[in-house]
Amino acid sequence: MLRVEHVDFAYGRTQVLFDVSLDVGAGEALALLGTNGAGKSTLLKCIAGLERPTAGRIEMGGADITGVDAEDVVKRGVVLVPGGHAIFPDMTVAENLEMQAFVLRHDPVRLREGRERVLEFFPRLGERLQQQAGTMSGGEQQQVGLAKAMLLEPVVLCVDELSLGLAPVIVEELLHAIERIRTTGVSLVVVEQSLNVACAMCERAVFLEKGAVQFEGRAAELLERDDIARAVFLGDRSATDGKASPKRRTRRARKS
Repeated sequence: MLRVEHVDFAYGRTQVLFDVSLDVGAGEALALLGTNGAGKSTLLKCIAGLERPTAGRIEMGGADITGVDAEDVVKRGVVLVPGGHAIFPDMTVAENLEMQAFVLRHDPVRLREGRERVLEFFPRLGERLQQQAGTMSGGEQQQVGLAKAMLLEPVVLCVDELSLGLAPVIVEELLHAIERIRTTGVSLVVVEQSLNVACAMCERAVFLEKGAVQFEGRAAELLERDDIARAVFLGDRSATDGKASPKRRTRRARKS
C-alpha cells in the first residue's frame, strides 16, 4: 500500500535521512522507532507531502507520490496526525472536526456519516463537543487528533508520537482506538517511543538511527535487542554501533 524507496532528505546542507526504504501492506501496522533526532518525524512529513525528498521515491498503491502537494496526498488517502500539533487548542471539539472536514463541505451526507463514524470510534468526544480542545487531557487531545484524521477516510494513517507523555491507562485506551481503526482496513505508520506500545499495536517495526535504517523486522524481536532498547530509552546512540545481526539491515550514507 505504501512504499518508500531509497529516500534522502536534507534541511539545507544538513542531511537528515540517508537511503531510507520501507513498505507497509494493506491493513498492516508498522512502528517507526528511533533515537531523538533520528529522522522519524521528517520521514512522516515526506510521506505526507509536507517535505520533498532530495532523492528516492515514495509510492502509494503503486502510484508515485514523491513531491506531490500535501493536499493531493490527502486526497489519495495518506493522512498525518502530527505530534503535538494535531488540534486547534482554542477551538471546541466540534469546531476542530468542522475545520478538518472543510474539504467535505460540498458533500453533507458524507460529512454527517463521517462525523457519526468517528464519534462511534471515540464516544468520549461526543460528550465533549462544546469543550475547548486545549483544556482537555493529553489523551483526549490525542483522540481529537485521531478523530480529525479519520474524518478524511485515510487509506494510510501516519501518527507521530502516539503515546508520548501519556499515562499507561490512557495509552491503553488509545491502543483500543487504534485496534478499532484497524478493523476498517486502514494501514498505519506510527512513530512511537515505547517498545512495549509498539509491540502491542504493530506486527513489524523499523528502527532509525542517525537517519538510516538499522533494523527492520518483527516488532517482537525488538524486545530481545538490548542495544536498541538502550538507544531508545537512554538515548545511547553508540549502543547499536558495530552490532549488526542477521536480522538487522544497515545502510551507509550515500555521498551527495
